[in-house]
Amino acid sequence: MAEHRDIHINVPVLTRVEGEGALELDIVGGEIERLNLRIFEPPRLFEKFIEGYERNQVIDMVARICGICPVAYQMSAVQAFERLSDFTPDPWVEGMRRVMYCGEWIQSHALHVHLLAAPDFLGFESAIAMAADYPEAVRRGLQLQTLGNDLIAMFGGRSVHPVGVRVGGFYRAPDRSAVETMLKRLQAALPEAEALIGWTADLSFPDDNQSFISVALSDPDEYAIGQGRLISGQGLDIDICYFDSHFKEIQSPHSTALHCELEGRPYLTGPLARLNLNFHQLPTEVRRLMEGCGISFPSHNMFHSIVARAIELYFAISEAIRLLQDYESPAHPYREVEAVEGNAFGCSEAPRGILWHRYDVDDAGIVRYARIVPPTSQNQGRIEEDIAQSLQKFGLDQTDEKLRLRAEQVIRNYDPCISCATHFLKLNVNRG
Repeated sequence: MAEHRDIHINVPVLTRVEGEGALELDIVGGEIERLNLRIFEPPRLFEKFIEGYERNQVIDMVARICGICPVAYQMSAVQAFERLSDFTPDPWVEGMRRVMYCGEWIQSHALHVHLLAAPDFLGFESAIAMAADYPEAVRRGLQLQTLGNDLIAMFGGRSVHPVGVRVGGFYRAPDRSAVETMLKRLQAALPEAEALIGWTADLSFPDDNQSFISVALSDPDEYAIGQGRLISGQGLDIDICYFDSHFKEIQSPHSTALHCELEGRPYLTGPLARLNLNFHQLPTEVRRLMEGCGISFPSHNMFHSIVARAIELYFAISEAIRLLQDYESPAHPYREVEAVEGNAFGCSEAPRGILWHRYDVDDAGIVRYARIVPPTSQNQGRIEEDIAQSLQKFGLDQTDEKLRLRAEQVIRNYDPCISCATHFLKLNVNRG
């Protein structure tokens, strides 16, 4: 009978992820005894910070939660306030918000695919090391990221923590010349994005199919980005206001971020989940690009997430082109929206998955209570589940270094944004 060695792996700081996290893994007697994705970044308490502020102030404040996905926070917030007031934005506003969100998907996916995930598949410790053998790939990633950032800035005034979104629309509309210049850049980038799909699909993927629940927004009219109903592969189909009836946040002792479960089970949100549930809604030309690549969706191999991001990046560029090609500046970029007292709910598809907001608002439009559930906290349980299953399939008799590298690669598949997840305030007082 083969003897099993005890293995204790501690990765004190995860690299190529946003924020501060660690991995603790104990293997005893050939079985995983302890596996903790330990998020130790101090809570940032954003939900308490925004109490007492007016709606438009809150929209700008929540953008500060994340420098990589600020648009997602703004869009979930503005949607919540407008839904509460039963306000429907003008078609121009809805279209341009979708374009701005496409900019965020472009820059975030480009960053992750080229600089964070690709080194794992190609055997490099970093994108800097990878650049020596793959200079064109790294250059493409940086160029696409810049394109996405500039698209955000065109509507938001700046790409990091933009300030252009407000209740009822935008503070200002881009002029036609700026849009025409951007349109040419987007059209020039489309062939690069098309090549990226094939480049990612040609990577070597471990055979690691797993059973998991996919959760995403669904819109009957388009591939969901800024709005929709919450659906799952197991039949969930609810309005976003019923999130709490099915999803529950729980505190784990090894994480400063709350976990979230669907009916008591971990689940996946993000690019792979979106493609698993909504692939049929992608434009025909986007779906056609996947023909012959050897990868089909739905997929239950998390290593295919890099391909999912490449597909969404191409889609985001083509969608921005579609929405900007007949651009006309509106007479007014926003309409005033009367404040209404009540519970406001918003949910949109951040690059990493669904981002759910709830605000309790008074009749003056002041937020009195806020709750935000970001995608990384929702994915935490699924990440830990994935690491355990992936390592068992990989073989727990592998060397410590190989086990560590595989576990880190699994984590990076989710592109966790740890700073987004660590902002809650849960206070228990025991006065004896």
